[in-house]
Amino acid sequence: MIVRRYRDWTPKIDKAAFVAENAAIIGNVEIGPRSGIWYGVTIRGDVHEIRIGAETNVQDGTVVHCSKGKFGTYIGSRVTIGHLALIHGCVIEDGAFIGMKACVMDGAVVESGAIVAAGALVTPGKRVKKGEMWAGSPAKLMRLVTPEEFAGFADAARRYADLADEYNAGQ
Repeated sequence: MIVRRYRDWTPKIDKAAFVAENAAIIGNVEIGPRSGIWYGVTIRGDVHEIRIGAETNVQDGTVVHCSKGKFGTYIGSRVTIGHLALIHGCVIEDGAFIGMKACVMDGAVVESGAIVAAGALVTPGKRVKKGEMWAGSPAKLMRLVTPEEFAGFADAARRYADLADEYNAGQ
């Protein structure tokens, strides 16, 4: 893994988090326990802060960045972020789900229990409210999240936290 200090900032990664060997974590970044930062992920906190909670998984190829002096990036706990997502200067609250190749831009907020569908583009300043699924480019409300999907969020977060534990244990 690449963990690089930038200026006065050194990433703070909880010892119970898993960071893949080819992930890059740079600057003003904090990652909580049992989170998984998977292969090919870049998290670059060089122009603002990035905070990632506990039991969150950031899947392969995702880029997390921020906006200079304007927007940090804040990702809560038990969040699932799919492969190749772009997360930039936004807030993703606890228990949200971001699909593969989705893009969430500056000043956007994805509330707890919301879904951003695969390939969706959440444009600057938009708010995806709790219980909503947004899709498309630009993304818009498509439907409400089902009870089964809500239950699946917690299951996915738990499975990925367990997988991070396995990788840390060398399994």
